[in-house]
Amino acid sequence: MSDKRDMNQLPFEQALERLENVVEHLEKGDTPLEEAIQLFDEGMKLAHACNKKLEWAEQKVELLVQENGEWKKEPFLSEEDAE
Repeated sequence: MSDKRDMNQLPFEQALERLENVVEHLEKGDTPLEEAIQLFDEGMKLAHACNKKLEWAEQKVELLVQENGEWKKEPFLSEEDAE
């Protein structure tokens, strides 16, 4: 799977699993150079697709907090965002 559009269509879990497989294969160190370059390229595209999906999910997550007896929604801030 090397087409970026196809990777963006994969569910997050499948893209992450494929990325883990690519990394594992590359870490073995016995992959021929041309294949390693192709796998690296695929891995970068998968990492980008996974990151986009995570960013989208973060934007959708909200905290429901009670303030002065009333409930209101606030955006979820990760530890990185809070700094």
